[in-house]
Amino acid sequence: MSPRAAAWAVLAVVLTFLIGPFVIIVLAGLSAGQSLAFPPQGLSLQWYIKVFTIESFQASFAMSMFLAVFGTLAALALGIPAAYGMSRYKVPGAETVRLIVSAPIIVPGIIVGLGLLRYLVIPTGIGIATALFLAHTALILPYAVRVVSASLENLRTDIEEAAVLLGCSRFGAFAKVVLPNIRGGVLAAFILGFVTSFNQVPVSLFLSGPGVRTLPVDMIAYMEINYDPSVAALSALLAFMSVAIVFAAEKFLGFSKYV
Repeated sequence: MSPRAAAWAVLAVVLTFLIGPFVIIVLAGLSAGQSLAFPPQGLSLQWYIKVFTIESFQASFAMSMFLAVFGTLAALALGIPAAYGMSRYKVPGAETVRLIVSAPIIVPGIIVGLGLLRYLVIPTGIGIATALFLAHTALILPYAVRVVSASLENLRTDIEEAAVLLGCSRFGAFAKVVLPNIRGGVLAAFILGFVTSFNQVPVSLFLSGPGVRTLPVDMIAYMEINYDPSVAALSALLAFMSVAIVFAAEKFLGFSKYV
């Protein structure tokens, strides 16, 4: 086999490994049968249509969207100033702060969920929705800080200083000079945080309760009593949604121009 043919063979194996599971899920959701199986028992869109009629999926989807959007915005509201302060000023204990902020990434999700349940939810008695919001914000915060910090490191400080010397306040220089120049990083942090929050399972599993579930947790609960292809169809739709978000960000927000 020639080197070129070997390279194409390796590429085919890698693509099969990466895309194969997704193709299987899509085809399983198209099954005309009444149980989850592959190869599908005929082809039909009935299960893709059914997922929009299941009330529990509708409620959990709304909850997941709320947590993903507003949890990410809250994390960015906290992470952008933190990243700016640590990159522009000599903050005492900055490395310790970075380590604490990165803890949700380092510690396994199941430990984070159990810890929040034991030491936050039970002692304080806060609501399930509030606990989920705080947990998702804490989980997204490390991504916001790290991605925005990387963008700030690549931004020349003399541009900001020039704006200040020309009469702009520090906040004005940040809003008019710094923020527009790091919007690519902010957008990347938002997309990463959104996808991370929406697909979060271990923490959400511990903090979910009666009537309050995220979509991934609800899908797990649904599969415990049902074995039809609707979960496969929903999984495929969620994968398509993630891909669509990335392409929409690139096309309409000009993501590729800033990174």
